[in-house]
Amino acid sequence: MSKSKTSGGLLRAVGRLTLSLGLIVVAGLALYWWAVFPDVSGLATTNPSSTALMEARMTEAQERGRSLKPAWTWVPLSHISPHLQRAVIVAEDASFYDHEGFDWTGIREAALRNLKVGALRRGGSTITQQLAKNLYLSSDKTLLRKAHEALITRSLEQRLGKQRILELYLNVVEWGRGVYGAEAAAQHHFGKSALELTKEEAALLAAMLPSPRSYDPLRITRYLSVRQQQILRWMAKSDAAKPVNGKSRH
Repeated sequence: MSKSKTSGGLLRAVGRLTLSLGLIVVAGLALYWWAVFPDVSGLATTNPSSTALMEARMTEAQERGRSLKPAWTWVPLSHISPHLQRAVIVAEDASFYDHEGFDWTGIREAALRNLKVGALRRGGSTITQQLAKNLYLSSDKTLLRKAHEALITRSLEQRLGKQRILELYLNVVEWGRGVYGAEAAAQHHFGKSALELTKEEAALLAAMLPSPRSYDPLRITRYLSVRQQQILRWMAKSDAAKPVNGKSRH
């Protein structure tokens, strides 16, 4: 047998082995994701008892020798000020009612920014993506975690309506050190219920995202003030065109 034939056979064998190993890895990942993938359909009628973010924060506190009891009171969407609903939408995900979980324009712009700085920092996340992460995932900025987030996001959009997604998000989002959800945030920062929030207070809470712990206790920094005014302008434009339920006034 010639040396070239022997070499060719060896290369083919190595190629088959590499392909087999690749398929095994892919199958292993698929099996793992199937085993740990959350059943989000239950969220249509049942509120979560905790979230991955809350658990992570409590673990962090325990590792530092502190106890952290979350301030968290669940309220239906009808008990959350429409001002806050709109403020969060215009600040975090202006096309919330128009997309199916992913804002491709925002993702493209975020990708360009990431390439510019050479790191995976900003992801153009929608409210649904943020909900998926808060409920089920770590805060690691890895491609694998983002892929898992995308699958959960798609599942949330398929199984839940937009109003329920918004209700879930506003009830679990972090708004301070150990403060979660609109009701706890309103009580913690303003001493009132989430339903009583004014436009200015709602815009300020929205301005605190996505770094609410940095402003707790509430400090009206120049950044927060400028961001609040920007959100109020967006809200005014949104009020003229589209109500909070996503249906046109005209």
